[in-house]
Amino acid sequence: MTETGGPFEDDATRALRTLLTELDACTAQLEQAKARAEALLAARASGLPWQDVVGSEARPLIVERISTVLGALSTAGHAWRREQAAALQAEDVSINRIAAMFGVTRQRISALLREANDPA
Repeated sequence: MTETGGPFEDDATRALRTLLTELDACTAQLEQAKARAEALLAARASGLPWQDVVGSEARPLIVERISTVLGALSTAGHAWRREQAAALQAEDVSINRIAAMFGVTRQRISALLREANDPA
């Protein structure tokens, strides 16, 4: 990974670093969920009824892990997109061009930029 605090360290870079950290954490969570799902399948294949299979599942449940991962990725991904849009605008890239790059409407980019500029 690149050193922090270098000459190109800005909000977009920090958001991307955070996204990478979340991706690593989410990958680990999903690997654990996958292993748990495989164990549940094996238990079901052995003839156990679903009530016993699901009832014996320890927390966090597979669906809880997935919900956590989706929330974390959504938050980090949104922050990265917002800061990336702001960085592109700071480089004089037009809102229309940013929208085309991101595959969204110019209105969505305008909303992201308002968010990035909001001190609260």
